[in-house]
Amino acid sequence: MYQGGFERNFPNLKPGTTTFEGTDGTAHPVPAWPAGADGVCIGYMEKAGKKFCAVRVVHGTTEVVLKDEVVLDAARHMGHGKRFDAAPTLVDDDGIVITLLEDIMKKNAGQGDALMPIRQLLKAPAKPLQK
Repeated sequence: MYQGGFERNFPNLKPGTTTFEGTDGTAHPVPAWPAGADGVCIGYMEKAGKKFCAVRVVHGTTEVVLKDEVVLDAARHMGHGKRFDAAPTLVDDDGIVITLLEDIMKKNAGQGDALMPIRQLLKAPAKPLQK
């Protein structure tokens, strides 16, 4: 979900932030996560040049503001036919979300302890086949 312009807002982003500064210089509310978003929520900001970057990971009461943003690749991190929009984008493929979390963890190695439990929730062991 969109969290504002990167250059203007990332330096001040902290856990619990509920507003972002718009290009008009005024504060705008960060929308609530959609009711259907019951898994991992990724907040992103837009960098100059239409580059979108993950900046925040939320699951339940756990929120991790990333030290280093991760440039998002729509095909790799959102799935076929998904795009960035003013409205939140729901991604219902756990494999894609795991890929994004792993890319985030590679770039933010110092935050692995906070991010790994979120990743583990999505990567439950496969159940044995019943005969």
